[in-house]
Amino acid sequence: MTAFTVISSIVSPAAIVEFVSGQYSFIQNARCRLLKTGINATYRIDGDNASFVFRIYSYNWRTQTEINEELDLLLLLQRNGVSVSYPVAGNDGIFIQTINAPEGMRYAVLFTYANGKKLLSFSRDAHYNAGMLMARVHSVTEGLKQDRITYTPEVLLHHSLDRIRQFLPEESEEMQFLLATRPLLETELLNADKNMLRHGIVHLDIWFDNLNISDDNEITLFDFDFCGNGWLCLDLAYYIMQLHSTGKEEAARNDKIEAFYCGYESISKISSEERRLIPLLGICLYYFYLGVQCQRFDNWSNTFLNDVYLKRFITILIRGYYEKAISRSAFVQ
Repeated sequence: MTAFTVISSIVSPAAIVEFVSGQYSFIQNARCRLLKTGINATYRIDGDNASFVFRIYSYNWRTQTEINEELDLLLLLQRNGVSVSYPVAGNDGIFIQTINAPEGMRYAVLFTYANGKKLLSFSRDAHYNAGMLMARVHSVTEGLKQDRITYTPEVLLHHSLDRIRQFLPEESEEMQFLLATRPLLETELLNADKNMLRHGIVHLDIWFDNLNISDDNEITLFDFDFCGNGWLCLDLAYYIMQLHSTGKEEAARNDKIEAFYCGYESISKISSEERRLIPLLGICLYYFYLGVQCQRFDNWSNTFLNDVYLKRFITILIRGYYEKAISRSAFVQ
């Protein structure tokens, strides 16, 4: 019988329980359930004494160095009193475990469980607290650099478009739109006043899906899988872009955006140049994450990514947000 190779596998919760019980003996009577697969596989571990999250990184998705940098950042934030889900070492004091999966060796990490729950739509007070939390992260990471990706215009726009064009015909209206807007966006980023832009380590994925909110609006931030180097306003841009995507009623959305900004600026001020760039960077991040979806077609996005999906994403989300941005900006002459 022919033995076939595997692109991606889902490790069973039963196997995770056996592994965790051996590597983390302080978890008493461990139970496990799969939370989601996707970019990585995420499991919830419940013991008699505490709950945790166990992440298994996809095969060849992150290097050990990249994961170490992510974990070092989380431990730094935790030491500085920032509310994040942080890594937990095993019995041997090591944070990064290895899983011998069918496709090859995969890395795995145990994290503290973020109290609260995910909310697609949450209160003005919670958005204020989210702004404060992001500012607290930035107050620690400003001026720092890690041995991970730097989010340059080349990465955000060029690399992403190279991935998207593998799935969308060059002559399509949607691809022509991306090709036409890319140089306009790139020019703005390259000509930005760098003296007014704070630089450091960014999360790049702060939105409702990576925030757990308690009943009293206390927030814990998690999933730093896309952390890297760049302008701190990239995080602001992503949060605001997602608010425009999920908040359809304009007055309520604008109220939440104002609350978020007020919370952020209660700790750190946002420069006029950062504010100017926020909608433009939001468009760039749409490029970037659509590129990630195309990059991970073989072991994630193939269940939804096709020609129709791409055209709808570009038309409704990217073009829609672009038109909002240019209606408030002079960057297109």
